[in-house]
Amino acid sequence: MFVTQLKSFFLVARLGSVTLAARQLGLSQPTVTTQIRALEEHYGVELFRRQGGRLAISDEGVRLLPMVERLLQQESSVEFALRNAGDANQGQLRIGATAPYYILDIVKRYQARYPRVEVVIGAGNSRQTGDALLEFRVDLATSSHLEGDARLLRVELGTDPLALVVHRAHPLAARRSVRVAELAGCDLILRERGSMTRQRTEEMLAQAGVAPRQVLEIASREAVREAVIRAMGVSVFARHEASAHPDLVVLPFEEEVPVLAEYLYCLRERREARLIAAFLAECGLST
Repeated sequence: MFVTQLKSFFLVARLGSVTLAARQLGLSQPTVTTQIRALEEHYGVELFRRQGGRLAISDEGVRLLPMVERLLQQESSVEFALRNAGDANQGQLRIGATAPYYILDIVKRYQARYPRVEVVIGAGNSRQTGDALLEFRVDLATSSHLEGDARLLRVELGTDPLALVVHRAHPLAARRSVRVAELAGCDLILRERGSMTRQRTEEMLAQAGVAPRQVLEIASREAVREAVIRAMGVSVFARHEASAHPDLVVLPFEEEVPVLAEYLYCLRERREARLIAAFLAECGLST
C-alpha cells in the first residue's frame, strides 16, 4: 500500500494532474486522491497545496520527489529482473507502440520462436512511448522521434511519406494524387500534440502556406480513421498506417513531403536481457 501511495504522489507531481495520473495508473481519480491524502495524514505532511481546486506541489513534496523516483526505479528494476529470470522461453515482454504496423511481423516471428513469452503491446504517441521506456514501464518502445539520448539503443524499422486519407465520397477521392495546396478549405482531422504525424503535417502546411477550414483534434490514430470513415473530414497519415477500408481512399502528394521514420528503442543497459535481446535478434540486431 505504501509504494502504491508513493506512485500516486509521484505521478500527480510529475504530470500535474490527478486525472492524468489516474489514467496512467489505471485507477479512478478518487482513489488516487485518497491515496495521497492517506500518505499525508499518516505522516503529518502536506505534499500538495490545494488552491481553488488546483494542486501545487509543496516544498516537502519537492524534497521527497527524487527519493520516490529512485525507489520506483529500483522497484521496476527488480520486477524486470524477475521477468527475465528463469526459463529463457517464458516471461513477459512489454512494448510501447506508436503504431503496431512495423512491429507486428516481428512480434509474430518472436511469438513463433518463444510461444510461452507473453507479449503486451500498449499504444501511445511518440512522446508517451518514449517516456514509458525511460520510466521502465515498457521494455521496448517504437517512436517517430529521432532521439539522441545516449541511454537509448535505436533500430530503424522503416520509413514512409505522408499521404492524404479521404472518404470515398470526398471530391478529392477520384484523383490519383493531390497537391498540398488542395487542403486549403478542407476540414482536417489531426492527432493530439506530441504526435510526430501531427508535427510533420503542420510543418508541411506551414511551408506551403495552407490553412485548413477547420481542425478537429482526436487523440487516437484509430479514432481519426473512424472519423474519416464517417466523412467528418480528411486526415494525413504515414502511408503505411492508412490501412485498407472500402470507404477510405489514400492519395499520395504530388510534391516532396515529409517522410516519417519509425524507430525501435530500448535502454542500452538492458539490451542483453534475454527477452529484449531475443526481440532485437528478430529485428536483425545482434547483441
